[in-house]
Parts: sequence; C-alpha cells; structure tokens
Amino acid sequence: YGVYVYPNSFFRYEGEWKGGKKHGHGKLLFKDGSYYEGAFVDGEITGEGRRHWAWSGDTFTGQFVLGEPQGRGVIEYKAGGCYEGEVSHGVREGHGFLVDRDGQVYQGSFHGNKRHGLGQMLFRNGDKYDGDWVQDQRQGHGVLRCADGSTYEGQWHSDVFSGLGSMAHCSGLTYSGLWINGHPAEQATKMVILGPEVMEVVQGCPFSVHVQLLQDQGETAQSESGRVLQISAAVRYVQLPAYSEVSFFHVDGDNQETRLQTPFGFECIPYPVSSPEAGVLGPRAAKGGAEADVPLPGGDQELDSDALHGQDTLGDQLATGCAPCRPGARQRVQQGHATFTDVLLGPPPSGYHPFLFLDSLRKKAGSRSRGGPHPGAAPPTAPEPPGGSRPEGRAMEKRAVAAAYPGEYVVVIRDVTTPPFLGRTLPTAFKHLRVVANSSGQRPHVLEEGDPEASGGWQATYSCTPEPPVPR
Repeated sequence: YGVYVYPNSFFRYEGEWKGGKKHGHGKLLFKDGSYYEGAFVDGEITGEGRRHWAWSGDTFTGQFVLGEPQGRGVIEYKAGGCYEGEVSHGVREGHGFLVDRDGQVYQGSFHGNKRHGLGQMLFRNGDKYDGDWVQDQRQGHGVLRCADGSTYEGQWHSDVFSGLGSMAHCSGLTYSGLWINGHPAEQATKMVILGPEVMEVVQGCPFSVHVQLLQDQGETAQSESGRVLQISAAVRYVQLPAYSEVSFFHVDGDNQETRLQTPFGFECIPYPVSSPEAGVLGPRAAKGGAEADVPLPGGDQELDSDALHGQDTLGDQLATGCAPCRPGARQRVQQGHATFTDVLLGPPPSGYHPFLFLDSLRKKAGSRSRGGPHPGAAPPTAPEPPGGSRPEGRAMEKRAVAAAYPGEYVVVIRDVTTPPFLGRTLPTAFKHLRVVANSSGQRPHVLEEGDPEASGGWQATYSCTPEPPVPR
C-alpha cells in the first residue's frame, strides 16, 4: 500500500501496488474533484469500480476495462434519473433500464447512448409504448396505450403516427387507415345531412335523418366509426320591425332562449325533439301534451296565445341554445354514416306561444294584392265553427296538441364525442326542415313569406312573418 503524487500534481493515487504498478484496490484522485475507486490491474483501471466526473456530476458504478466503463453497471445522473444495464466505452449500449429526470421509464435496447431497437417506455403522463425505436424516437411498428384508455397500433416515424395504423379512442371512436405526421389521412373534417336542400315532413309524422362524415376532398370518411352525434332541433324565430312583439313563437319573459344562428339566413330558438323508438316519451305522453287545448281563430285575428298549454319547460339546457339530451338523441357513426330514425318534433313547450292564422287571411291578402278590397275595408267574416259560439269575438275550437305546428324548423347535428378525437370537434351541421299540415290525408298549403297563393278552409298554419292585423 502506498501513496503516489504525479509530477504534474493533477493526479494522486492511494492504494495497493505490485511490481511497481498500481495493482489491487486503490483510489485515483483528480485535482478537479473527479475520482476513481476500485480495482487496478498492472497499472490500469480494470475490474469493478466507481467513477465520478466532477464536470458533469455523473457517477458510474460497475465494470471497467482499460480505464473506461465497459460491461454492466449503474449510471447516476446529476440532473436526475439513472441507468442500469450494459455500457460500452462509457456510453449506453445493449440492453438496459433507464429512468430519466422526469421519472419516465424505458426498458429495452440502446445504441450510441440512445434508445434504439425494441423497447418499452412508460411516460410521465401514464402512456405506455411498446415497439421499435430509432435514435431515441419511436419509429417502425409499435403499440401505444394511453392513460385515458386510447390505443394506437401501427407504424411510426420520427416519434409520431405515420403509415398504416389503427386507433381505438377512449371516446369509443375507431380509425383504421393511413396516418401522416400524426394525423389520419382520411379523417372526417365535416358533417352533412343528406337529402334535399329543404326537407319536408308531414305534421305529427316521424322522419329519419341521415348524416354523412366527409373528408376535405369530399369523400366519405369510411375509415372512421364510433363518433357520437347528437340531434336537436330549433324553430324559426322572426321579429318584424314594426311589430317587434310578433314572432314565430312568442316566448315568455322568464323563458327567453338563446337564439341560434343558422346558415339559412334566419335565426332559430331551441325546440324539443324526441325518438319514440328509443323509448322517449312521445309528445302525447308528455305532461300536458294530450290535454293541451288550442283554440282556432274564427276570423282574421291572432290566436290567444295564453290558451296554449305544452310540455314542461326545457330548463337550463335550452337556455344555452342546445336541445335537451334525451335517450335516443345520440347515435354513433359507422364507417362514416349515422342515421337517426323515428325523429319526432313534439308540441311546443310551455312558455312558447305560437301565432296561428287562417289560410283565408293569406288568401285575402293575396286578393288585395291583385286589386281586391281596399286594405281599410272591413274584412269578410269567417263562418262560425261548429259546436260552439264565439266567446269574446273569437272562435274557439278545442284540439289536442300532439305534434309540432306547420312551419319552418331546423335540424341540428352536433359532434359531442367526449373527449374530442385528437382534440378536434367537427363543425355543426344544419338542415332546413319544413313541417306541413296533414288534413284528410292531404298536404295543405303552408303559409310562407312571399307565397303568392293560399288555400281556404279551416286549416290553421304558422306564418313566420305574419302580416299585421287588418284595420277594422
């Protein structure tokens, strides 16, 4: 045993000697604070030992060959984390177990001090990856199991999804196809509701809504399934400047609704929609639905709106501009398609008071426009309705409200996939819907703005922009 101080005073050795050479157990100290302590053979650092580098703060404990870490060992990093496994010439090489300073764990192959080859990685956020690595990046084939339950299996390049692969998203959405730079090459970017520009349905009859998911190029996104779509409805809301209190529906002050902008050039307010097939109560089963009394006007007067009774209020959900979420109001997409069947617009809820007009009013307006009586002349008196007198100058006829009134509505399809797929939600889709009255199997004329003709009779319809009362 002896102590040797080198001529340049940078090195100092304390330990065993043999034949004039460092041999056995010893400690070599460096002036900058670095050191090696362990086995020496014929003057060389060889065998088991511990090396500390003052400039980096790292420490290696394990096997050495001719002064360099070689074989198996443990590296403790000053910045945090450690490595246990095979090393060559002082760097990670072969199979090992790495914990980085963020607590992420990698177990697998290394080359040139980097993750390279097959390996498994547990990320800080809980995600797990098992597959190929190239130069510290996921590349080749691999499986990613995310902490939220999503799973991707397929090809990788430069640490992102690239090539053919399949993802089962935690929301239930699945995509199987080509990926480019981490994004589906055939991903849906918009929704469309199939059918004519204006769908026409008969009052009180259920109908179907067919939705298609499209890519940017307009092709169907058949590689995608499981996205959750929700259907809701809205009714046209129109106010006349000269008669600001007149609208398609007069809404109570306590039930003011958020108006929904549509791509059709008019605003809407939410309206209830149901699907009897899915077990939702139809409008006749709703509270007040079968008992609601609707007086039909016997002349050219507006309906006494206070006489209309509808369903329960829609509450806070309607106040946000969204129709209530009911069973059957949601569907999952299958290969880019979704269908809502037996959709039914129920009666207006309480707080929504419609304005009803006789077709004869519009007919009179049309005759005036064609040179008929002067607008100031007394209008003709409509016949009294059978089975009763006209109280307070209004003809009253009891009738149960079981469905939406004829008029202008909008079907709204929203992407409510939770959480959104890859952080993106598809834009909302709209479809203009016209409800027409059903009388004796016939489709009566529906009053619309600018319509030059109108049919006579006792069929009551809506007018979205009603004409002002005729002066008497």
